[in-house]
Amino acid sequence: MNKEQVQGSWNEFAGKVRQKWGKLTDNDVTLLKGHRQEFFGKLEKLYGTGKEKAEEEVKELEKNCNYCTKDEAA
Repeated sequence: MNKEQVQGSWNEFAGKVRQKWGKLTDNDVTLLKGHRQEFFGKLEKLYGTGKEKAEEEVKELEKNCNYCTKDEAA
């Protein structure tokens, strides 16, 4: 995957996250790039979503967008 494809994949994924959780700011969404636990904390605070449920929903979005995190790519 080249740099443009990776960026496009991220943009698609970030757009889906914003659609699903509209109260999140762009800065909140960027937490997914390296501060996932903080992101899940934001979801918990804004939506009352438990950590496990939030992780499950994010993983489902990642799968649907063919987006993988650094951890999954390794």
